Amino acid sequence: MTRVYLDTSIYNRPFDDQTQPKIFLETQAVIFILQMVEARLIELVSSSVLEYENSRNPFVANHKSMERYLQIATLRVLVNENIRGRADQLEQQ
Repeated sequence: MTRVYLDTSIYNRPFDDQTQPKIFLETQAVIFILQMVEARLIELVSSSVLEYENSRNPFVANHKSMERYLQIATLRVLVNENIRGRADQLEQQ
């Protein structure tokens, strides 16, 4: 089964200004992906990083929405030294 990992900004896209065509289309794509997750056509991957980022979200509706999806993720990735090292590499570029 296909696995997808969505960035924090993706979970928040439906709460952005939908009058902008690009944002509206991206929101439709996000909704479609999340519907596929709920229908168990694809697997959602979560991470400790996503949970941390969401814990700092000051917008209650956004926070609760993302939290709901993170709870149905079938796989959770924890940060380890390999991930930290790769993050450091990317940050330096």
